[in-house]
Formats: sequence, structure tokens, C-alpha cells
Amino acid sequence: MESILFYAFAILAIGSALLLVNLKNIARALFLFFIVLFAMAGLYLFALADFVAITQIMVYVGGVLILMLFAFMLSNKELLKDLQDNSGSFLSMSKWQAIPVVVGFLLLMLYGIFEWQQAPSTWIIQSIENGNNITATDNNIHQIGLRFMTFYVLPFEIISIFLMMALIGASHLSRKERTL
Repeated sequence: MESILFYAFAILAIGSALLLVNLKNIARALFLFFIVLFAMAGLYLFALADFVAITQIMVYVGGVLILMLFAFMLSNKELLKDLQDNSGSFLSMSKWQAIPVVVGFLLLMLYGIFEWQQAPSTWIIQSIENGNNITATDNNIHQIGLRFMTFYVLPFEIISIFLMMALIGASHLSRKERTL
């Protein structure tokens, strides 16, 4: 059952992401982005990163995506005219430049999988020998909180300032120009 769920989340994430980058309709792309984010949260659960999965849902799905939906709805009416039916173009390849990049990433992933199948890395072997491996019963949320508030306070605050700057920039771009 776990394998079926993992592959379902993986196929859902990859399929939705492929459709997302190909759509010209912003409203449909936002809803596909919603599906991609949820599928990634499911994949994070399989990687034993429960805190990252919950954060993915709360911050990105609950905050950023809703903010993007509101920005779309409050934007000018030219974007709303883009909701026309594009049923004839399921996967049009007008952006052929992406094909070499995708093939390169695929080859890199296949090389990584091949190398992983040959022998695990030395740091993984040392971690298993020292007993530093993460199990499904570990509580890593407490450790992440301690790290955020001790060792990584400065990067955490810098990221929050960047997010605030992005929100200010988004609100500046979305406001309507007033003519005098």
C-alpha cells in the first residue's frame, strides 16, 4: 500500500507540474499548482520529513497559494479574458528550448539512481554504523525548532525579510495606476 501511495503522489506531482508549465491559463495553472504542492507534501511524508510536509501545507498551500489566488482575482480584467477554452492544445511544444534541459536532468537522475544502486555513499554507511539514522518514530520537530532558534537565527530572519520584500513588491505591482 505504501508503494502504491508513493507512486500515486509521484505521478500526481510530476503530471501536474508538466501540465502546469504548459498552461497559458493562469486560473487553471494556479489550481494545478495547488495539486503539485499537496503531492509534494505527501512525498515529504514518505521521506520522514513530517515537519516539512506540514509546513508545505500551511505556508505554501495555505498562505502563498491563497495570496496568489487573491492577486489573480483582484488584478485587471485582461487576465480574466484569458479563461478561454484551449482544448486543442494539450501539450503543445512551443518552448522547445526546455527539451535539452529536461533530457539533461533526466540523464543526471538516471546516473544518480545507477550510482545509488551500486553502493551507498560513505557518509550513509558511517551514519548507520554510528546509529545516527532517522526512523519513523523519531521526533525531529523539536530538533528543527532548536536549530532554527539557535544556530540558524540569522538566516531565518534574512529569509523573513526577503519574504516581506516580496510581499511589498507584489502589492506595489498589483496596485492600479491612477491617472491624474
